[in-house]
Amino acid sequence: MDDATSLRRAMVDQQIIARGVSDPRVIHAMLTVPREAFVPEGWQAHAYNDGPLPIGADQTISQPYIVGLMIEAAAMQPGDRVLEIGAGSGYAAAVMSRIAGEVWAIERIPKLADRARRVLADLGCDNVMILDADGTAGLPERAPFQAIIVSAAAPTLPPALLEQLAPGGRLVAPLGGRFQQQLTVYSRTEDGSISAEDLGGVAFVPLISGQV
Repeated sequence: MDDATSLRRAMVDQQIIARGVSDPRVIHAMLTVPREAFVPEGWQAHAYNDGPLPIGADQTISQPYIVGLMIEAAAMQPGDRVLEIGAGSGYAAAVMSRIAGEVWAIERIPKLADRARRVLADLGCDNVMILDADGTAGLPERAPFQAIIVSAAAPTLPPALLEQLAPGGRLVAPLGGRFQQQLTVYSRTEDGSISAEDLGGVAFVPLISGQV
């Protein structure tokens, strides 16, 4: 077992499973995706730290636990079509690619989107599509989505995203102010009604409309 594999196993045991993430698909995915591939040069030694890391352009790769928590909360199934808003490094999209049928991830910063595409291609994540676009508009031409994950924070959820959630689907998003948000899960029933659940406090970079 090489050092990265050992660190990944420890991360999953100590940061993911120990904190209550129990979905076996999420656990397996996080064991198989090399997080060190998604951090910038010079940061690989910190890839499995219990916290976010900078990836350039004032953006971050989220804390591993938060990635696992959000993906579990989205309850995606094999074959599902998934949308991620705020792809960043591409790490969460890679984890989701091990579970879902197809992952559409939107990143507004072209240089981050380009790097994410390269890393995902190198890892053989052929079911992930990274788009340079305004994530607040979602991706109506590919809707509906069985799961939507928003990896950036807004005071309120952009209406377009909830409109693109399929019946029976779940949307996970941090909502609130710049420095403190509540991780919120929206569920759409088969008859179209919406319910919301608060999973607790988080801190994400802001969701910004438009491209850089």
